[in-house]
Amino acid sequence: MKAAPFSRLCATFLCNVVCVTVSLSCDGASRVGDTLGLQSLGRWEWHGRIVAEPDPTLTIARVRMDTSQGGGDVVLARYDFNPAVGEGDEYSLALGLELGRAHDLVPGKPYAFGTGPGQIAAHATVACLCRPLRPDSVRGTYLLATRGLRQLTGRVDATLYFTEWNDTARHVTYSLHQRIDAIK
Repeated sequence: MKAAPFSRLCATFLCNVVCVTVSLSCDGASRVGDTLGLQSLGRWEWHGRIVAEPDPTLTIARVRMDTSQGGGDVVLARYDFNPAVGEGDEYSLALGLELGRAHDLVPGKPYAFGTGPGQIAAHATVACLCRPLRPDSVRGTYLLATRGLRQLTGRVDATLYFTEWNDTARHVTYSLHQRIDAIK
């Protein structure tokens, strides 16, 4: 009699483990080994463009959306890393993507970052307690997982390249490998 409840408990536990594993593996946007950034912004606009503006007098760079001039579908996302109190090594990455026409993107197909045909223009900035960094380029891919009427879910696998403002010989890279959600 006592073996039946124990075996039922084991079967329930295994079923739960299998269900959780299957549900996590079915999400095409998240993967084991992703970077551990907390996405704090994910905005999608239908008729806009990404404006990347360096300000050398303040040694900062800004990335923002401009919807006043028209354009295609754009996404602006922000990821915060190590946001715990007292860490001291926190940083935030802002990533702007010019998708063109999101309706034309095929789910499951990776699109390279770049300026050529079929590529997605990408711009990035970093905010950290470090030497001021100027954006160079973003290399990697964007993978659309799902597209809804007012929501995009995808995956970004990218390396963001920066140069120090005061020493152009010093370069810094940041990796961004994780899910990206954007809401209209």
